[in-house]
Amino acid sequence: MLDVTFIYMNWVYAIILIAYIVTVLGIIAVVVSENRNPVKSLAWVTAVLLLPLIGMILYAFFGRSLKSKLLISKNNKRKLQRREMFKGIDENTLNLSSESKQEIRLAKSLSGASYFPGNKIDIFTNGKDKFDALKADLNNAKSYIHLQYYIFENDEIGHEIREILMRKAREGVKVRVIYDHVGSFSVDKRFFQEMRDAGVEALPFLRVSFPLVATRINWRNHRKVTVIDGEIGYIGGMNIADRYVKGVSFGIWRDTHLRIVGPSVGGLQYSFAVDWNFMGQPLLEESTKHYDVPDNAVAGVQLMQSGPTGQWSTIAFMFLKAITNAKSCVYIQTPYFLPTEALLKALQVAALSKVDVRIMMPMRSDSAMLTYGSFSYIDECLLAGVKIYLYDKGMIHAKTVIVDEEFASTGSTNFDFRSFEHNFECNAFVYSTEFNKRMKKIFLDDERDCKRITLAEWRNRSKLDKIKESVIRLLSPIL
Repeated sequence: MLDVTFIYMNWVYAIILIAYIVTVLGIIAVVVSENRNPVKSLAWVTAVLLLPLIGMILYAFFGRSLKSKLLISKNNKRKLQRREMFKGIDENTLNLSSESKQEIRLAKSLSGASYFPGNKIDIFTNGKDKFDALKADLNNAKSYIHLQYYIFENDEIGHEIREILMRKAREGVKVRVIYDHVGSFSVDKRFFQEMRDAGVEALPFLRVSFPLVATRINWRNHRKVTVIDGEIGYIGGMNIADRYVKGVSFGIWRDTHLRIVGPSVGGLQYSFAVDWNFMGQPLLEESTKHYDVPDNAVAGVQLMQSGPTGQWSTIAFMFLKAITNAKSCVYIQTPYFLPTEALLKALQVAALSKVDVRIMMPMRSDSAMLTYGSFSYIDECLLAGVKIYLYDKGMIHAKTVIVDEEFASTGSTNFDFRSFEHNFECNAFVYSTEFNKRMKKIFLDDERDCKRITLAEWRNRSKLDKIKESVIRLLSPIL
């Protein structure tokens, strides 16, 4: 009897083992057959081979592709573009460098992004100033409010913003809110339901629920966009949460956000309208204010969206073009530094060409894993002459790229694989010497709160840290 049971158990074990091996090999075959970036494919193969069960689960949730899926019908896209896109400027006539004109043309080719001249831009580097301005603008809204955030917390700031939105909805202002379902997952459902009960149209982006968990959880809407009455817009890195005002346990939460008045508010409206329509809602009827062609001395802006459904990694391509065009300097602030191979090489080439390349990232961040992943790239950056600054006053959450004298970008995009390939992001690309000077000053002021890293001291860090960084580096394309 024992022999029969033993033989039976061996057969069961053999069948399970064979099924397991076939499944692992099947996933690897699928990963390879998709012809993705080899670095990313290798990361998935490594994950499945080293941690087969966990790797298979991770691939089911995070490994699938949405390339070429339409966010919005072509007909609706054309309607929105006719309504919101600015068509009065030929970039060849602009008083800009040839490099900036190349970048403007690239953005148009990648996503149809219009160049909007004549914008007035305020820059916020702390949460108090930004939220004070936002609350004032929301309180003054007369027609409509379109507000979109990755995180909308149920805290003091969250309640203040929510109360204003609810009151404006009761006054007859059309209020629409998009929040990311995973980003705001910790918030009680009643928080948003009370908004809806007051007349606010508040919708979660890609709601994650069974059985849709594996098909939706990886693609998050990371955008932070607000449009008020078609005249005022906000874009940047700040979510709605107290930490942007009160900080965290290890210091302040330093971020950058823009308030825009001018034609480029139409680009922000377009971004919001596409996401609203994607969620099954009717195409927005409201349009933004139309401006005459103003003096070119005022900031020109292109608003660019990127996401996992696009044919191209649009924002990554724009960064790559700007860095390769650089002649004097490249300044980058990012909470997580996990660049694609192309972007890493571009930074190294720029530095080796004696361009002043500086990268600022946090000494400590809200994710130990992403911190180790980011640190794994420091050695090869330092070798090429890239200057590395670790922000030591708290969490640097700003997402800015500044190149030479007239190009600067900020928005929701981190300098990492997730932002470039998996998240829905939106950035403002600003062409203006005056704006560029302001952004450079902010960067240089932040340097005072940083520790600059030298190659000798970096190589002297503990072996355990080096091992952790190397292991996390293997998974960086899928983090």
